[in-house]
Amino acid sequence: MTKGLFFQAILKFVLGMVLVAALLFLPAGTIHYWNGWLFMGVLFIPMFLAGIVMMVRNPELLRKRLNAKEEQTEQQLVVKLSGLMFILGFVAEGLNFRFGWLILPGWAVGIAVAVFLLAYLMYAEVLRENTYLSRTVEVQENQKVIDTGLYGIVRHPMYSATLLLFLSMPLVLGSPVSFVIFLFYPVIIAKRIQNEEKVLEEGLQGYADYKKRVKYRMIPFVW
Repeated sequence: MTKGLFFQAILKFVLGMVLVAALLFLPAGTIHYWNGWLFMGVLFIPMFLAGIVMMVRNPELLRKRLNAKEEQTEQQLVVKLSGLMFILGFVAEGLNFRFGWLILPGWAVGIAVAVFLLAYLMYAEVLRENTYLSRTVEVQENQKVIDTGLYGIVRHPMYSATLLLFLSMPLVLGSPVSFVIFLFYPVIIAKRIQNEEKVLEEGLQGYADYKKRVKYRMIPFVW
């Protein structure tokens, strides 16, 4: 671990909190938006703890995830569409609270929080199983096919985890309106997976055989 990596991680973490808070609370027109504070807690507290663990145990993985920049045109489009989805979704959540369009009851929000935290644990397990994980689509030096644990069930368990995370986000915030916007995520991520598998099959030895052994991409028995 280096001081540079530490300060880079802290800076991105703080900027991320400020950005999410602005996208939620400014449209809501108030800081008295309890779903917003709940979401900030369940999102950033585990993220902070995971960052500390990576910084201590696997700083190289943390560095790769902080400095990721897509080079492929197709993936750059996916990143832009994802960013647009988040902006529209968060702004709509704040507006939904301000004008009281459709607000979920507390018990439904509680279930969404449980799903969100479960997905976070799943994401952490994927990071533990696969040290080659990067935020960009690439084949790394000395990379090997991982086919155990969650990777023995689906080929892209990280995307399975993010699917649960992103679809539960608007429900934690109590906004069925924004849930409709986040339903675009499966379409966006399917495009990313299509390109990613092409890159891996061409550049990662054994990946074609792995695809034959593990049939499903994200959801067992579905896709």
